[in-house]
Amino acid sequence: MTSTKTVNVIQAFDGELIEELPLHSRDDVERMLFTASNTFLNRETWKPAYQRITILEKLIVLMLAEADDLAMTIAREGGKPLADAVVEVDRAINGVKLAIEEIGQLKGEQIPMDLTAGGAGRLAFTKKEPIGVVLAVSAFNHPLNLIVHQVVPAIATGCPVIVKPAANTPLSCLRFVELVHKAGLEKDWCQFCLCDRETAELLISDSRIAFFSFIGSAKVGWELRGKLAPGTRCALEHGGAAPVIVAADAKAEQAIPLLVKGGFYHAGQVCVSVQRVYVDNQIKEAFIEEMIARIGALKVGDPTNPETEVGPLIRPGEVDRVEQWVNDAIEAGAKCVVGGKRLNGHFFAPTILVDPPIDTNVSSMEIFGPVICIYGFDDVSEAIAQANALPFSFQSAVFTQDINVALNAADSLAASAVMINDHTAFRVDWMPFAGYKTSGLGVGGIPHTMADMVQDKMIVVKM
Repeated sequence: MTSTKTVNVIQAFDGELIEELPLHSRDDVERMLFTASNTFLNRETWKPAYQRITILEKLIVLMLAEADDLAMTIAREGGKPLADAVVEVDRAINGVKLAIEEIGQLKGEQIPMDLTAGGAGRLAFTKKEPIGVVLAVSAFNHPLNLIVHQVVPAIATGCPVIVKPAANTPLSCLRFVELVHKAGLEKDWCQFCLCDRETAELLISDSRIAFFSFIGSAKVGWELRGKLAPGTRCALEHGGAAPVIVAADAKAEQAIPLLVKGGFYHAGQVCVSVQRVYVDNQIKEAFIEEMIARIGALKVGDPTNPETEVGPLIRPGEVDRVEQWVNDAIEAGAKCVVGGKRLNGHFFAPTILVDPPIDTNVSSMEIFGPVICIYGFDDVSEAIAQANALPFSFQSAVFTQDINVALNAADSLAASAVMINDHTAFRVDWMPFAGYKTSGLGVGGIPHTMADMVQDKMIVVKM
């Protein structure tokens, strides 16, 4: 490495230094691009499916052996409660299994040629080939599973990949890449890159990148898309301000635990975190009281403690931002019924705001913090209209026992997915996962990402 710059990786919980890592320089990035491009261009080094499967099977064994350490790393560098970090590791391992299963589905098809006289006497078929060098730029909030979703599809499809993790949480990614190499994949095929934003933009805009996978904020994602070289394909996964509609007939004992989990999981730092909850005025007051009681019982604290349910925000600046947004909403007329304050420089208390004005940040932007906003409605159509009012959207939800209300909401909500009687943060790793409107481009999920990383080649034989 030629750079002398470094980055300090700290515990989100208390700012304690975990490790100091070197940053890659422009020269380092150029070598990575040269290596990845030449690796792809040399077709003699392409790995057949059985070799890719063998590597991924070995990777699963290695990840299982280090599952506890991986979970603790997630908790320390990212602040995710250990219980949730354990689930993330399990999901990441299952993601590798999903990719192995999907390799067998990467197949072409026969194309009929004799539909006209001009095509007669020919045999045509397609086959799948890797698209080329993949660049994966990831986010901090799922520092292992997001990496799996971006890197493993590249390995499975035979694409060289360069992966840049979030600067706040690089250790999970670094260890994962080390395990990939230990599983038998040569370093030229999977390279770890930790660099500053200016250097990253040089990497992103390079014409040798065939596919760009980005997970992060909409502002950054759309800006980076504009810097891609002609021909570079991309998938962008941003965030939303997930709306939930709670009808008068909803079962509160079912809905409230799910909404609390969906809103305060990882301190609300999830792109589909429950944020805007529209509750029928007939039940609104009782619903809020139950929410307050449930939130008051949450265990907030050290994420490495197995009993912790809500951990810190990723950095102190985020605590400052959430505090300002909450204060602005209260000054504008919102009622804070629980929380509403920082606990220290790393934590913000789980918070409920009631009826914040629609033009405040907490109503109109992604909070990405432990705050749920509750609004009343008299007619479900007005709740749907408010839910759809923002220029971005992801997943949404409706709680009701009336199938007609449920299906009407499912049809009417502007979202890529509508959960019925479940929270907005529900996800399994094989389902399509996509932003709606300005919340993203393309479709995530292991099988869908693998489909993005291959291209069809048609072969026509004149008989």
